[in-house]
Amino acid sequence: MKSAPRGKKHANPRWRGALSVWLTRRWQRRKLAFALLPLAPLAFLFACLAALRRALYRVGWLSSVTLPVPVIVVGSLTVGGAGKTPLTLCIAQFLQASGFCPGILSRGYGCVRGAAAPRPVFPHSDPAEVGDEPVLLALRGKMPVWVGRDRAATGAALLENCPGVNVLICDDGLQHLRLRRDVEIAVFDGCGAGNGHLLPLGPLREPLSRLAGTDALVFNGAPDARVSRAGGASFDMRLLPGMFYRLDKPEIRCAAEALAPKTLRALAGIGHPERFFRTLEQMGLKFSAHVFPDHHAYRSGDLTFLPGEALLMTEKDGVKCARFCAHPGMPEIWALPVTAELPPTFFNLLLEKLKWTQNSSTSSSAPSAKATCCTRKSNRN
Repeated sequence: MKSAPRGKKHANPRWRGALSVWLTRRWQRRKLAFALLPLAPLAFLFACLAALRRALYRVGWLSSVTLPVPVIVVGSLTVGGAGKTPLTLCIAQFLQASGFCPGILSRGYGCVRGAAAPRPVFPHSDPAEVGDEPVLLALRGKMPVWVGRDRAATGAALLENCPGVNVLICDDGLQHLRLRRDVEIAVFDGCGAGNGHLLPLGPLREPLSRLAGTDALVFNGAPDARVSRAGGASFDMRLLPGMFYRLDKPEIRCAAEALAPKTLRALAGIGHPERFFRTLEQMGLKFSAHVFPDHHAYRSGDLTFLPGEALLMTEKDGVKCARFCAHPGMPEIWALPVTAELPPTFFNLLLEKLKWTQNSSTSSSAPSAKATCCTRKSNRN
């Protein structure tokens, strides 16, 4: 049986990336794009199903689970990357420095072989099995990271295997109502609510009215007044780029100035690749840009260009591409880490919420750490 021609083998990811960029750009406009109007009936159906699902949880026809430790959910109303993972890591490191023992939960998006059952993630885990973002969190966080389709069951498994953990942070999961939460944080990038419509007519997974129940809004970019009016306390977040590091030898680091003389190609398989490219431009680098779909499963051919060129990519892409570094003919590959920065008032609010939760918990009977649910009161449905 003949193998597919090399050109056709790699054409589909590039086409999907171009389609994703086209759709995202029209979602991001404040005014509804005429080309999206045929999607209006699907958006109406999506809105009805989402409202019905939430109502079923509210009346108790669908059951939710309360874990025996406080749960913080870092999520978004919009599709794509808004900065949830850097914020999750920032919160986890702050809590760790404040004397807590945090654990991180993730759905494991992007894993091609599935992560249905709860399982731990380690720095050496295969992103194809557990997802790229969980591996990145395990590399950077130095704390327990578990993935699973059911976040409530995943949280229970983490607590059973890591009994010292006393707070859980869920990377994404604002819409995963099966897991009760004590603190909800909604993240938005500079595009805010985009055109303000639900999927697939717009970027929203839930209507803006959903923000009335959140504890904090975090803006990774210019605040959107429509979002601010719908939610509670608002905070600005900045993603600060660090030093580039060689993917095959992470101990080798350099500033952007050292890479400027090279012929550069920038690859991005993230929700908003333009943000990464804009960061590189602000660092004074010139490059040719290559867009791939979010959570793209890279192959060695995606990284093969002309001899002497160097590749730049996000850390999230880097965890998937590190295994190709030993392949013959691979160019230099440099990853750019970013760190979230937030004002002290955000962390003060977080500590106040956790203190209230702990006080509420101690007033009730103490549950078993191995239980999948408990009787501790939660302020979220």
